[in-house]
Amino acid sequence: MIEIKPIKAARGTVEAPSSKSYTNRAFLLAALAEGTVRLERPLFSDDTRYMRRALEQFGVTCHEEKEAVTVNGTSGALRTPKDEIFVGNAGTTMRFLTTFSTLAPGQTRLTGDERMQERPIEDLLQALRQMGIRAESVRNNQCPPLLIEGGSPRGGTLSLPGDKSSQYLTSILICAPYFQNDTLIEIEGELTSKPYVDITLDIMKTFGVNVRNESYRRFHIAAGQHYQAQTYRVEGDASSASYFFAAAAVTGGAVTVTHLNPKSVQGDIQFPRVLERMGCEVEIGDEKITVTGKPLRGITINMNNMPDVVQTLAVVALFAEGKTTVTGIANLRIKETDRIQALETELTQLGAQVEAGDDFLSIEPGELKPAAIETYNDHRMAMSFAVAGLRIPGIRIKNPKCVDKSFPDFFERFQNFYD
Repeated sequence: MIEIKPIKAARGTVEAPSSKSYTNRAFLLAALAEGTVRLERPLFSDDTRYMRRALEQFGVTCHEEKEAVTVNGTSGALRTPKDEIFVGNAGTTMRFLTTFSTLAPGQTRLTGDERMQERPIEDLLQALRQMGIRAESVRNNQCPPLLIEGGSPRGGTLSLPGDKSSQYLTSILICAPYFQNDTLIEIEGELTSKPYVDITLDIMKTFGVNVRNESYRRFHIAAGQHYQAQTYRVEGDASSASYFFAAAAVTGGAVTVTHLNPKSVQGDIQFPRVLERMGCEVEIGDEKITVTGKPLRGITINMNNMPDVVQTLAVVALFAEGKTTVTGIANLRIKETDRIQALETELTQLGAQVEAGDDFLSIEPGELKPAAIETYNDHRMAMSFAVAGLRIPGIRIKNPKCVDKSFPDFFERFQNFYD
């Protein structure tokens, strides 16, 4: 447990870590590519290490340097893993590897920690079965552990519900060029978290594979395309940058975050604009964004395109005048923890008035008080509530090591505000 000390005003410049979303996608594309891929400035974190170690079990050779990883591509010819693959609570790794496993002959078993074994994945398994793939939840509870019988997926027309997670779609998109036939993915209902699909389409195009996207309703992928070996630089992580922008917002300071692409397709790059709606000033520069805190006001906003910064916004709402209501967040209930319930519990403990529903959260500031914050082994709970400690004396973060999942040196960079 660590205690966060209040500060008068957060000021300074912080470098964002590299994007977890881009890093894990880049590892998969590199593994399937023809030739050697050099990934520059990938994120080194628990989640990306689970991905890299899993790929090695499929016969993909990776060589880690100080700020790069070289990956020897397989041209899609994967080895069957000898042992069960363990991915902790890395949701992207589990979901992406589920379809990736169909390209390896024989059986692949995928598992994770206790929480991962509670996170549903049946929609993706059903889509794979439409190609004749044996894809099972070992305990028949629609969650990992999984058993995938791979070989040569036939492709064809697949139907996939879009309301729970865009990661199911990404999982299929990434591997579809290596299916036997062209693939058409038809989305049932409204696709959630569209910017994460944009990330997938963006990096696939960079590596030489084109996808025809029909208004996020139908996705066409031609078979026979191949990812091309290259040197690829991973851009900064907009989700991780949000905590530093929030620090400026709640303290009335001014913080610049570098190693960012302001034109990124990452949905969370729009978070500074959310803070602007609440009263902050925002300045966009070359690979950097500056947020200056001003008196905050509550807003009502749909955050379906920015789910990973809902916790950050919820903490900022503690210091705003009036109520903040966040909608479109039903899929937060199947993340690292049930994030809606976790936010309701911890914000209430701090003195806020909170109302939560299936897909919304309303926060009204109250008389704020110190508390020990339960993180539920969720990296984003730890990082977002650290921001609250910049204003509220006596905020202690339990299990701070959980940030290793996506941002291992978060608290070291956070400490820059005190230097």
